[in-house]
Amino acid sequence: MPEVVLNHIVKTYNKGEIVAVNEVSFSVNKGELFGLIGADGAGKTSIFRILATLLLPDSGTAFVSGFDVIKDYKNIRRNVGYMPGKFSLYQDLSVEENLNFFASLFGTTIKENYDLIKEIYIQIEPFKNRRAGKLSGGMKQKLALCCALIHRPTVLFLDEPTTGVDAVSRKEFWEMLKRLKEQGITILVSTPYMDEATLCERIALIQKGKILSVETPENIIKQFPENLYAVKANDMGKLLHDLRENPLVKTCFSFGEFHHITFKNDDENIHKELLKTLQNTENQNIEFKQITPSVEDCFINLMN
Repeated sequence: MPEVVLNHIVKTYNKGEIVAVNEVSFSVNKGELFGLIGADGAGKTSIFRILATLLLPDSGTAFVSGFDVIKDYKNIRRNVGYMPGKFSLYQDLSVEENLNFFASLFGTTIKENYDLIKEIYIQIEPFKNRRAGKLSGGMKQKLALCCALIHRPTVLFLDEPTTGVDAVSRKEFWEMLKRLKEQGITILVSTPYMDEATLCERIALIQKGKILSVETPENIIKQFPENLYAVKANDMGKLLHDLRENPLVKTCFSFGEFHHITFKNDDENIHKELLKTLQNTENQNIEFKQITPSVEDCFINLMN
């Protein structure tokens, strides 16, 4: 049986006017690193709060480690670790005091479970007497993860843990998650960063409360329906306008230093015709190449 199961979960706010979670169903296998990928407002936090038994669904069922999120909430709270999107530890307590407090809540000690948090904690141990509110973003993140792990949970819920953290800390954090997974912990992590999707074993793409796809990152990329091309020129604003106005082009979106496009009818003659048209409309230093889609390309395609 999967470690986490959601069946047709619905959650609304403002007396039903705002549908945050719309008939969401997916499952997470035991020991899996599973990603919930979507923009802000997609419904990720509502799903996490339901699974962590902090929020009641309007309808549907959800189970964590075989326990019902409504009937068995006490068992779930004993067995899961939850790291909310906003830093929620006690700002006026030191690093060590926060960790001792959370350990005592679960009737355990730092010493008893030190082997589980050691690799993470040794990075913040030199600052164990510093107040949590005075830590950097990356250090706060590590402390919050230690506090979520101190009772040795079987399932770990991480709601946008790398938002607002520098690139180096983000990379370190995902390496820590891989090591935790090796210890048999089931990890469900949400993120708005599409590049982090490829670091998960499977992902659920979510938009406006609805699941668009649940697959491995590799299979989501394989399912992209057309050839994808990247185009750039000196004036990217003009190029974007010209591409979107061109009848040969099916879709066009900006991606960093390139615009990504697909064609209504795709062949080499069409490519030449497009490039000739772009040159005739005074686009200079045009670069055109076929590329492999990213998860973000697939996400935008599914949205549309």
